[in-house]
Amino acid sequence: MVVTHPERVLYPELGITKGDVAEYYRAVMEWFLPGVVDRPTSVLRFPDGIGEQGFFQKHPMRGLSHAGHVRLREESGKWAEYLCPNDASSVIGLVQFGTIEFHPWGARANSLEEPDYLVFDLDPGQGVSWRDIVDAARQMKRRLGKVGLDSFVRTTGGKGLHVVLPLHAACTWDDAKHFVQGFARTLANEQPDRFIAKAAMDERGGKIFIDYLRNSRGATSVASYSLRARAGATVATPLRWQDLAKCKGPGDFTIDTVPRRLARLRGDPWEGFTTLRQDLKQALHAYAEAD
Repeated sequence: MVVTHPERVLYPELGITKGDVAEYYRAVMEWFLPGVVDRPTSVLRFPDGIGEQGFFQKHPMRGLSHAGHVRLREESGKWAEYLCPNDASSVIGLVQFGTIEFHPWGARANSLEEPDYLVFDLDPGQGVSWRDIVDAARQMKRRLGKVGLDSFVRTTGGKGLHVVLPLHAACTWDDAKHFVQGFARTLANEQPDRFIAKAAMDERGGKIFIDYLRNSRGATSVASYSLRARAGATVATPLRWQDLAKCKGPGDFTIDTVPRRLARLRGDPWEGFTTLRQDLKQALHAYAEAD
């Protein structure tokens, strides 16, 4: 896929161009592609760079037909075409149209009613430190482990962390909603000075918002190894849990550092993520009552 106008600057403060963004995705494609391929995916496009207004897009348009798409029924009952990358060329084709960020569904196009992973987004309020976020993620890992659920962690490219649960076993969106909502509310009720499970901005100072709302049909979360349209050209980066001890913050993982990091790795930080089989039966019993 040819990228035209590769000299167009997309990150003005850093001088990073559309060509640089395309080269980044080519460099990490082996790692990035499994997280978006065959999943309905919303993209965040900045045709004129992140200094100008960007916009989300989830439906194909003229010129984007080659990017991959799937026809699906929306909650309203209407049918619509959604972007759905199916190979590396699809990804670079979207970059050609100014895409910087990729946000896939938590379900595949061939099983849209069954999520195969869940995401808790730990979003810090004013005054919450990076160490606070790391400690909160570790606490969630321990709590999930007590109900038989293994979890994985990634930076978001922003101020927080994602705690991600692979399922790969039959699960409905309703079950997913009951569990994530119950889990988040339980933590917030037990530690109200530390956590909040409501999105109200005026109540989040000094607290961590456990954003569980990304786990519904049609909701999305940023893909692993996706660039973020933020200062520093940060990247949503999967980590081993032990890597958090030496992680200083999202600025550790950028368009420059992530390809070098991946070249040094001897294994996948999320080894076992795609093959782990776990369900929510025990977890639902423990947390659904807090719903």
